[in-house]
Amino acid sequence: MKTDIEIAHETILRPIADIAQDLGIAPDTIEPYGRHVAKLPLSLIKPEKKGKLILVTAITATKAGIGKTTVSIGLALGLHKIGKKACVALREPSLGPCFGMKGGAAGGGYAQVLPMEKINLHFTGDFHAITSAHNMIAALLDNYLYQHRAEGFGLKEVLWKRVLDVNDRSLRQIVTGLGPSVNGLPTQTGFDITPASELMAILCLSADEKDLRRRIDQILLGYDYEGKPFTVKDLGVGGAIMVLLKDAIRPNLVQTTEHSPAIVHGGPFANIAHGCNSLIATKMSLSLADYTITEAGFGADLGAEKFYNIVCRKSGLRPDLTVIVATARGLKMHGGVALDQIKEPNEDGLRAGLANLDKHVRNLQGFGQKVVVVFNHYAEDTDSELALLRVHCEEQLGVAFVVNDAFAKGGAGAEEMARVVVDAIEHNGPTPTLRLTYDDTDPLRTKIEKVARHIYGAAEVTFSAPALKRLKLAEEHGMGHFPVCIAKTQFSFSADAKMYGAADGFSFTIRDIVINAGAEMIVAIAGDILRMPGLPKLPQANHIDYVDGEIVGLS
Repeated sequence: MKTDIEIAHETILRPIADIAQDLGIAPDTIEPYGRHVAKLPLSLIKPEKKGKLILVTAITATKAGIGKTTVSIGLALGLHKIGKKACVALREPSLGPCFGMKGGAAGGGYAQVLPMEKINLHFTGDFHAITSAHNMIAALLDNYLYQHRAEGFGLKEVLWKRVLDVNDRSLRQIVTGLGPSVNGLPTQTGFDITPASELMAILCLSADEKDLRRRIDQILLGYDYEGKPFTVKDLGVGGAIMVLLKDAIRPNLVQTTEHSPAIVHGGPFANIAHGCNSLIATKMSLSLADYTITEAGFGADLGAEKFYNIVCRKSGLRPDLTVIVATARGLKMHGGVALDQIKEPNEDGLRAGLANLDKHVRNLQGFGQKVVVVFNHYAEDTDSELALLRVHCEEQLGVAFVVNDAFAKGGAGAEEMARVVVDAIEHNGPTPTLRLTYDDTDPLRTKIEKVARHIYGAAEVTFSAPALKRLKLAEEHGMGHFPVCIAKTQFSFSADAKMYGAADGFSFTIRDIVINAGAEMIVAIAGDILRMPGLPKLPQANHIDYVDGEIVGLS
């Protein structure tokens, strides 16, 4: 089969104004970024118009991949094939994974969003705007401390680090301000990756420009020597940061391989942030299409949990259905099959891995969700393996099961999936009430414990002394009602990346707390998860090139 980028290059794209018209958007409303990408104004959000919302999540991630984005795009293609007006709302890829492990994150095969090279690389500059705005705050804070040191002003603790959209382990811990005094005050600090920036979370959780500006001012930068919080509002630069983000807050319109509309906006990771595209993009899609498909990053214990407990809690959104994606390869890994053997038939290994799927399905149903299991099809999957999975889902779990073939066949390979999803939404009873894991009034520690115990399966939840101290500070400063965002490995229900399957009864340790006062959530760091990833031994960058006027190596 052709590579993703070969398929992308062979697809003749329609002018972006035509894609906008398919959604009922007048051509003079959009701001084109070239011929095939456009920014959309926030005025397109119409609260009185609301289509059906479908959330796509997955079993626990494995190094074999799961393919949520391919399923999300494929479902949009399938819905169009059966005559439904649908739009997919996705996150923007990060340069870190694109040049590290993944090589791209715009779908795959004949289920992609295009132009894939632009989307995977600089796109409309949203990531660069967030990076620049974040680092502008860091520079202005350092300057403020330097300029006011003679007046006796200082911060006992500086919380604001820098960010870069590159995987670079060397920048996790650094010292700035070395050399003569004119270089500033020596400070131990470090870098996170841009998707972990609080500004990324703020952009994705803001309701509109006014809300974005309010949240920027609330960002907590540190504490003075009296224990008083010091914020962006105290720094007096919220307006300048807003200027840097005024274009980035507007969603981006692109198209799929079959020319249906797609909105791509925002990009927090689900293992270190809340893992969903922007609220603005999702609400805009709901205003413009009858069906909106959105994706929550990594497994359902991460992205989906955060979509419900953070995004839905604060926005009022309620998915009409949740799709959970599984693959035979992934299930075999969770069943103890070695990575180099997962392409071989192994019903015993597959059967053993079903415990992971079962636990996720139970969790999703615990949120009150209608659930459809989508099996992402690979060429080596056998008929007997498919039959085993179908019987298990339909007879043991009592949920619908359908195969997705959009990677190889585009919309034609996703028609059955689209029909099953529509039938589940329209004819399988009313949308149930969303049940959240914890109450706003629960103490922050209790919120973390409830997620760890009820969603992950932890038997014991422990906290480091620094973590407990920060939780106490957050509650003392009026942030006890915030939702919690747990940062942990994507490869396990636990904080141990090697604990595959349906991990249960483990000890779960919170080693640090990050107070995101602007994003209005508390980030709890579990285990050894890092907010600045490293690169693999052979990065994808070694395969990316520009040959005869075309980009190669993006998968």
